[in-house]
Amino acid sequence: MADLDDALLGQEFIRFVNVVRELRRSCPWDRAQSAPSLTRYLIEEAYEAVAAIEADDPSGLADELGDLLLQIVLHATIGAESGAFDLTQIISQGADKLIRRHPHVFADRPARDTREVARRWEEIKREERHAAAAHATLDRIPRALPALIRAEKLGGRARTAGMDWTDLRAVLAKVREELGEVEEALERGQEAAAAQELGDALLALANAPRFLDASAEEVLRQACDKFVGRFNSLEDEVKASGRTLSDLTPTEIDAAWERAKTRPSGRAHDK
Repeated sequence: MADLDDALLGQEFIRFVNVVRELRRSCPWDRAQSAPSLTRYLIEEAYEAVAAIEADDPSGLADELGDLLLQIVLHATIGAESGAFDLTQIISQGADKLIRRHPHVFADRPARDTREVARRWEEIKREERHAAAAHATLDRIPRALPALIRAEKLGGRARTAGMDWTDLRAVLAKVREELGEVEEALERGQEAAAAQELGDALLALANAPRFLDASAEEVLRQACDKFVGRFNSLEDEVKASGRTLSDLTPTEIDAAWERAKTRPSGRAHDK
């Protein structure tokens, strides 16, 4: 059965690739695309796949992963046209990298736990960067990443090189220090400087969840969902009273917000 499944997988994958190649030849829109023009779609499809996961929608996830695969194969087709790379190279290099970075699976180097796996992963990546003459520790963390994810990755990469805060309290102290500098800049009437100091505070705060073995992106997403749920509850209460938020005083809004915090919302966020 496994061989039959593998054969079917191969057939369907080749059919998918051929469909994409035909689109590249025959569809005016696909033919006009380039790697830069497709960037937004690559990102959007990845986020839509995440949304399907969060919605616990397996059928939707399969559909979104197909859209994501389209982006990968389309990029590979464009790369092959210029001679930069092709799909075979992508797959071969990807498999080689997985084998190289999992010596506990493909070589005789057992790992005790997930922490050791993660530590070795970073060690192997450092060796790869050195071999590629990418000597700067923070090289290859893309600027195109969402800023929150990039900030966390920068801190984690700096940690592997030997520079990091000692603990979470030290991170929070740095955040307070940066916020103090924001206040000082505001007192001087220097709004541009205050914005820069806020950036420094956000950069530090983005690394705080690492010290709790948590993801900055995930804890912020959860906070956003919580805010949406409470805001919806507040808004429902105000609408039921025949008023709008703009009709309330700040004190009334604060009181309504505190009430919203004490009750669950049936429509916290769209999935």
